[in-house]
Amino acid sequence: MLTKTKIDHPNAWTTDSVCSKSDVAYSLSKTELADLDQALRTVKERGLDLEKITARDFPLTVLSPALAQWLHEIQERKGLILLSGFPADRYSKEDCGLIFWGIGAHMGEAQSQSLAGDLLGHVVNLGGKNARYRAYQNSTELALHTDSTDIVGMMCLTPAKEGGLSGYAAAAAIYNELVENYPDALATLCEGFHYHLFGEQAEGESPITEQKVPVFSMKDGYLSISYLRSYIEMAFAELGKEKTLAEQSALDILDKVAHGPRCYQQFMLAPGDILLFNNYTVLHNRTAFADDDDSDKRRHMLRLWLRAHKPRPIVDDISAFGKRAGIAKQTGRASVYQGALEYEEYAVPKS
Repeated sequence: MLTKTKIDHPNAWTTDSVCSKSDVAYSLSKTELADLDQALRTVKERGLDLEKITARDFPLTVLSPALAQWLHEIQERKGLILLSGFPADRYSKEDCGLIFWGIGAHMGEAQSQSLAGDLLGHVVNLGGKNARYRAYQNSTELALHTDSTDIVGMMCLTPAKEGGLSGYAAAAAIYNELVENYPDALATLCEGFHYHLFGEQAEGESPITEQKVPVFSMKDGYLSISYLRSYIEMAFAELGKEKTLAEQSALDILDKVAHGPRCYQQFMLAPGDILLFNNYTVLHNRTAFADDDDSDKRRHMLRLWLRAHKPRPIVDDISAFGKRAGIAKQTGRASVYQGALEYEEYAVPKS
């Protein structure tokens, strides 16, 4: 049950308490980096395919206490942690992917991020050449939103030539400001909205959610947020319905508060930075960016969606795509990443 009072919780951080990356950063030590390097050698010597690597296959002994600390921070406190000091320039992109995957394997099980079933996502600019590309595959600014999993991980391989800042806002901080200043809007947001699934629904499912998805919800004392306004707007359009004045106002107020100077913090991720955050307590976005003309210097991030091994409580209708399930792979869809931004999602020809 949601209360009408402010929430006293570390996730209620604002830009006064999280002023820069250093306020959420964990600097990897030499011995911890050596632990990652040894785990990388272990999986490479065994010739394991990346998507089959489990936590047991990627043993981390020195880092074990730190992993517990990171998960506690993500699940119980601020909701995000930035791992700094990883020397990405010493490794190939493939090896960076193995290490990133290995860290994630200790936190949760990778979930599909697209219709193609991508478990390790390559976040690159494809220039809008295909209307079916996901939003993360272009260079335009993204509004604050949540995804469809427990924990999201981002690893920077190459930053953009200009722009491309990562932005974050904490659910509890947004909630507290709404409690204080916009209680009517908060009530509408807790009731929720129908979502259009943009063709990403599982086979046989409706393209629009039958139930409303609450923006804010509470389970066993844990506050969660779930929000993707563009899919809400598409649902209204598909249903041929107009938003009520209360619904329009609530959405506009949420965007204003979340993107406001008190709640919204931005970081520029540097090569090797790994940002891990709780998808249900932290909204995220990215500013517009410009790529370098040199294809080897274009913005390139790796992304993981993780279903946590030890999940926090959430309500059943937390996500338009199902509880912690990611996006269901569709039959006949595949994706290829071969480097140099040769990344294409396509339909597999029928034999």
